[in-house]
Amino acid sequence: MSIDLKISGEVELVKVNEPSENQYLKRVKDFFEDVTKLTRFTFRFFKEVVKPRYEFNEFFKQSYLIGYKSFPLVAITGFIMGLVLTIQSRPTLVDFGAESWLPAMVAVSIVREIGPVITALIFAGKVGSGIGAELASMKVTEQIDAMEVSGMNPFKYIVVTRVLSATLMLPVLVVAADAIALYGAYIGVNLKGDVNVHLFFLQVFEKLSFSDVFPAIIKTFFFGFAVGLIGCYKGYNSNNGTEGVGKSANAAVVIGSLAVFIIDMIAVQITSLFI
Repeated sequence: MSIDLKISGEVELVKVNEPSENQYLKRVKDFFEDVTKLTRFTFRFFKEVVKPRYEFNEFFKQSYLIGYKSFPLVAITGFIMGLVLTIQSRPTLVDFGAESWLPAMVAVSIVREIGPVITALIFAGKVGSGIGAELASMKVTEQIDAMEVSGMNPFKYIVVTRVLSATLMLPVLVVAADAIALYGAYIGVNLKGDVNVHLFFLQVFEKLSFSDVFPAIIKTFFFGFAVGLIGCYKGYNSNNGTEGVGKSANAAVVIGSLAVFIIDMIAVQITSLFI
């Protein structure tokens, strides 16, 4: 490829480098190598998680850091999510004369889809990037190598505890976010009306069923597992020195968020088949 540039009455020919066929093949090869390494990393996790010794102290510490420390951000996001969704949905329902359906519609939307996915994305941004950067820093400063030399199992101490904590804490955060989002929806309903709190939640729980809540909660375990595993994988296998720390954190967020959407798409298809 070439571009003609006219400078001071003269025409210069500037060549622009294009990716060659070998570069495309290299990218494809790197992609499949990365998928293979991630698969091996996942199998190693399932192998190590059942083997003693169990790092309960580190697990509880990570659960505190991943779950409790993430709650304020999740709570604020959930409240705004419920409030904004209610305010934006009211005009359309008023046009169709279905304003009384507002609490039920907002509740089903939040519990089924919006609450789990938005909370998982917030979780991927905060926890996924934190895990990726932390493990990458440990890799760069050779702390992981020091653990191996001292006779510890760094994979079990570092990776297994964080992945398990992420898997178990995200469903708890999603339940909390759904509850706070429903309260935000109640506030949104009362901005241009006067609905009793008992009546509001009566309408909400009349329309919510087990088939709405159960699949939404189950898929959050997979969201948490994917975010934790990808964050640990990118950090544990970081390279290129300190530059790799930023790359690992960025890749953990991007790939973790993409994994959330893919898992959600699969979960919706499975749910539609059986429920």
